Amino acid sequence: MTALSPEGRTSLRKRTLLGAKIIFNDGHSVFDCIVRNLSDTGAMIQIENPLAVPNIFNLRFPDDRLLACEVRWRKINSIGVEFV
Repeated sequence: MTALSPEGRTSLRKRTLLGAKIIFNDGHSVFDCIVRNLSDTGAMIQIENPLAVPNIFNLRFPDDRLLACEVRWRKINSIGVEFV
């Protein structure tokens, strides 16, 4: 059985300040964002308009890693995602 953090997470998250890009619509739509927290299984992303982001998208990191993401929650200027 996997131990959960006090917040119910299966992996520890680290604070970050990484510029990244949200990519969707077959690469035709791109939003700049900031990754504020990162774990092996997901991230918290700061973005100006979280409602404009689709539920499933790709996240490109500065080192050119590309991870598929699914939105788990939305707040006024941020979204929480799980890597899928």
